[in-house]
Amino acid sequence: MSNAPRTLRLHGEDNVVVALADLAAGDVATDAALAVRTPIPAGHKLAVADIAAGAPVIKYGQVIGAATADIAAGDHVHSHNLEAGAGDGRRGLAGAPDRRPPAVGSRHFNGFRRADGRVGTRNLVAVVSTVNCSATVVRRIAGAFTEQRLGEYEAVDGVVPITHGSGCGMSARGEGLEVLRRTLVGHLAHPNVGAALVIGLGCEVNDIDGLLAAGGLQAGDTLRTLAIQDSGGTRQAIERGVAAVQELLGVANRAQREAVSTRHLVLGLQCGGSDSFSGVTANPALGRAADRLVAAGGTVVLSETPEIFGAEHLLLDRACDPAVADALRERLDWWQRYVAGQGASLDNNPSPGNLAGGITTILEKSLGAVMKSGTSPLRGVHRYAERIDGPGFVFMDGPGYDPCSVTGEIASGANLVCFTTGRGSVFGGGIAPSLKLSTTSALAARMADDIDYDCGRILGGERTLDQAGEDLFDLILATASGRRSASERNGLGDFEFVPWQLGAVL
Repeated sequence: MSNAPRTLRLHGEDNVVVALADLAAGDVATDAALAVRTPIPAGHKLAVADIAAGAPVIKYGQVIGAATADIAAGDHVHSHNLEAGAGDGRRGLAGAPDRRPPAVGSRHFNGFRRADGRVGTRNLVAVVSTVNCSATVVRRIAGAFTEQRLGEYEAVDGVVPITHGSGCGMSARGEGLEVLRRTLVGHLAHPNVGAALVIGLGCEVNDIDGLLAAGGLQAGDTLRTLAIQDSGGTRQAIERGVAAVQELLGVANRAQREAVSTRHLVLGLQCGGSDSFSGVTANPALGRAADRLVAAGGTVVLSETPEIFGAEHLLLDRACDPAVADALRERLDWWQRYVAGQGASLDNNPSPGNLAGGITTILEKSLGAVMKSGTSPLRGVHRYAERIDGPGFVFMDGPGYDPCSVTGEIASGANLVCFTTGRGSVFGGGIAPSLKLSTTSALAARMADDIDYDCGRILGGERTLDQAGEDLFDLILATASGRRSASERNGLGDFEFVPWQLGAVL
């Protein structure tokens, strides 16, 4: 019989532990030295003390909710006896982790320097639709350029279609159009884009001229435009678009990789398909890597405002000045009003997959999610898809829906994304490479084609959190220099552009 621990206590003040393997009734939990009263799946919580109804349940040294019934030591703690309750989760027992910033020397990666001073980790030609009406034409044009056809353009990493389901049937004024245009402009002017073709229908609210004017962009050598209604219809628009991309490939191919400082690296932080191990392995390991990048002069971007609810005190404690803290509070207050107006609650957030993986409340999910941001000072709070020039750790407001959140981070300037997952995500950013980090080795084995780094080795004792953080930092630099991510090798990322759609659909 193995003597390996079967449960894990994350903080000395916790009254629950995490099951590292499936536990049957009558099993003795090694960490807690008590008999399990009911079957408990791996990743779920086991009470190690009696918890009265209404009393706080504590994990990570933080309140994750209140017991809805009396819980006995040895019981399974989950949605049947735990809920977020009336408390807002701002009652932390333990403060933010006290870790000294890592000592990181001068580091570099090989990137594409752009005219505005920013640096790309990829060199792409983007074909962008202003409206859903031009989406098919965009995809036909981009689909004409296979890897074989790109062979002569050695400095170009691909032709990427960017389509969406909006652009018309919306108000010509207001936040909905502003957010869409900000998101599209962020991709057109992205440092990973060497050249772009914008395609509209010709009568949409989000017309080509208005889009370019909103971003201060002008058609020219690296940016071309085409309207279907002015091109003789779809077939001729496709032919003209293919010819335009052929010319843009030659333009983009002039760029060459060169050694640049890590201060030009902007890393988007994301988690999706989270499980209970997300806050134990992958997220804290990514937090170590994020701290290393900040120490090396780079920028890291945390998002998903609904998924910091209940853990915001850990970010507020790190705000570099009161104005930053106030900006974060304002966004959280907006979200509470927004979901209330929709007849919902921020605690509706944990998905069925999150629940199956052992996460019970939004407070518990948020505490694990915030860990991927590390411990660096919070230097700014930005609106969705708003350009971030860095450096340091910043927050971007946005939904908790993974593809929508990452779309905003990329529009804000993230030129690489790290995406932690416990249940298994296959997200692949078309414009920015997305590294997938698994929370367990079982997931890494089950979805080997999609996972870039196995953080489950931390549970097995093969790597410490600090060692995994250093591994990830090295992997980030290698990927920024051209190493292909798993999703790039799989050819994924064409359909993951999901702008946040606000405002009325008319």
